[in-house]
Amino acid sequence: MAERIVSPGVFQRETDESFISPQPVEVGAAIIGPTVKGPVEQPTVVTSFSDYRNKFGTTFFSGSDKYEFLTSIAAQKFFANGGNSMLITRVVSGTFDSARSTNVLASSSLNQGGATATSSFDFATQGNNIGIRIVDAGGSTDLIIYSASANYQNSNLNIYTYTTTDLQGLVDLVNSSGSAVASASFNSNTLAISGALGGTAFNGYTVFTGSVFEIFNGGDSLQATLGGGLNATLNSDAQNVFTLKTIGKGIKFNNSTSSIDPGTEYSDGSLVSGSIDNLRWEVSGLNTTAGTFNLEIRRGDDNTINPVVLETYIGLSLDPESNNYIAKRIGDQYTSVTGYEGQSMVVVNGDNPNISRYVYVSAVAKQTPQYLNNDGSVGTDTAGTSYSASLPFPQSGSFYNGVGDIIPTGRQGRYFETISSADTQGLAASNYTTAINILGNKDEYRFNSITAPGIYNADYATTVNLLVEMCETRGDAFYVADLVAKGATVAQTTTEASELNTNFAGAYWPWIQTPSTELSKNVWAPASTVMQGVYAFNDRVAAPWFAPAGLNRGGIPATRAEIRLTQGLRDTLYDAKVNPIATFPRTGVVAFGQKTLQTQASALDRINVRRLLIALKNFIGDTSRNLVFEQNTTVTRNRFLNAVNPYLESVQQRQGLYAFRVIMDETNNTADVVDRNQLVGQILLQPTKTAEFIILDYVIRPTGASLTE
Repeated sequence: MAERIVSPGVFQRETDESFISPQPVEVGAAIIGPTVKGPVEQPTVVTSFSDYRNKFGTTFFSGSDKYEFLTSIAAQKFFANGGNSMLITRVVSGTFDSARSTNVLASSSLNQGGATATSSFDFATQGNNIGIRIVDAGGSTDLIIYSASANYQNSNLNIYTYTTTDLQGLVDLVNSSGSAVASASFNSNTLAISGALGGTAFNGYTVFTGSVFEIFNGGDSLQATLGGGLNATLNSDAQNVFTLKTIGKGIKFNNSTSSIDPGTEYSDGSLVSGSIDNLRWEVSGLNTTAGTFNLEIRRGDDNTINPVVLETYIGLSLDPESNNYIAKRIGDQYTSVTGYEGQSMVVVNGDNPNISRYVYVSAVAKQTPQYLNNDGSVGTDTAGTSYSASLPFPQSGSFYNGVGDIIPTGRQGRYFETISSADTQGLAASNYTTAINILGNKDEYRFNSITAPGIYNADYATTVNLLVEMCETRGDAFYVADLVAKGATVAQTTTEASELNTNFAGAYWPWIQTPSTELSKNVWAPASTVMQGVYAFNDRVAAPWFAPAGLNRGGIPATRAEIRLTQGLRDTLYDAKVNPIATFPRTGVVAFGQKTLQTQASALDRINVRRLLIALKNFIGDTSRNLVFEQNTTVTRNRFLNAVNPYLESVQQRQGLYAFRVIMDETNNTADVVDRNQLVGQILLQPTKTAEFIILDYVIRPTGASLTE
């Protein structure tokens, strides 16, 4: 409200000039390429290599051979060299879809014909100080109960004592002992023993009675044999309670064949089709009083004795009004790709953000709105059936119906040094187009470098040009490109470099052999696979405006290069805008150049200057964004200057700039500019140059000559 001054008085005003400009969002590297599993064409942030492994997998078999995608190797090198975050965009060939959970059945699905094994006998004739012994069908004693007055100990058995000959005392002890074997009841002098759980598991258990001495030394008498237990079966109208779907896509997530197949198991409860890359689920902790249950997401290759629980959700509800509603606790969002005016976009569907890293709730078929009535009783549905019948009973299951295979059909997949024009890791050039288009949205995805290992200019020029164009359009990312396949010559490499002219990309040669931590062997890879790791190390020990090259910051995690370059070959490559990968004694493999692919000589023909500009534009752009729609006054201009000048001073102190000047005043914001609703700034920079050519003159002079001239 505008201040109104009419009558005399004291009017106090505040002017806040202490605005703190937010720091830029930290951005890291981006990779486009194939992965073993994970979401398709959905840029996904990973913050460590273990995070990458969980979301995208690492190794796979093609025939009898085990492979790893270059995407995985690049991620490992990046994080091993100090990288903090990486944006992974998975590309595939063909149609891929999520796997869905096998049926999660409601309690009403169980046929009540299921029964518990039981038997009874007259206990009145047994006398005092008599105990009972329960033996399983295999002949092993599982439970002994005897009178405390007998004072007999045997630590090797599950022994319980009762303090009275009264049957009620014995029954109470059996039922309160926590026994996983039996429960008890009595009627007059008749004692009934039942299996602890329904089903056939306790059929054939036997009950003996006798004195303590007889129980432990033989001679106790057989009184009853449990029988009549029946396994519960499913009703013909068994219904699915809810459906989960995997966030990742592909047949890798399948470990069952249909909705009614929970997955074939071995004797230890492990799945025949279980693997480290797929999942299984388990419902437990059913509470019909509160209307809740627990859900675990387990790794597909675990077993009953040693379950590998990836995620646990306690107290889930089917009540959509509850905060514990399963779709709210786990999430129900999934993505799809759509085109809008030439731009591919990732669209988020669903209402509740995904909390789970592995699955989302696709549907809830059995909801229980307002599970409890006002009096605390369980509510009913429109048919008058208790909501408790809609809850899932304890059970476990698997996933099925995932679509899409990473192994190509109709042709041989080519990996590592066999990549060629015919195939690159099971993909074709066209498989990358949509992903590149998606990453063109700089408002949605932030990164400062990008690479696509396996794509090179000689055979995939169209894709390389799309990546270059994307970086140029964004203006805030640098593309580490490859030029040729393994086995190419220096001449072929320089020819490919001559076809590109941009300061938003750089290329390195030759290929290198690098250790694969997942395969435990050395593999051949193009240089782009490891260079983002070099950039990460450079930024960690120095800054983006330092050259990621040389013996101090250009070390490459490789055992050897394809070719040991001589000085002459390095000169030829560098003159052609190709950064040579050199090998030096006692030093190893090193990136020994830092040129961009720009043809014309300027400050921007060096990678450190281009990366300096990217860092400056990210910070200054974020600062300027906070001023949009602010008043075009001196106060707003000063806010800009007060944020930008200190930042540029810090860059200068850290050897990024020789000098700078920022102009945003009346000289470039005239009345005409202001009337057009524009705020104009000019930033003059003198980037620091690197010492790439060190020239040392040695002058030999005769004895007695002066050395001061």
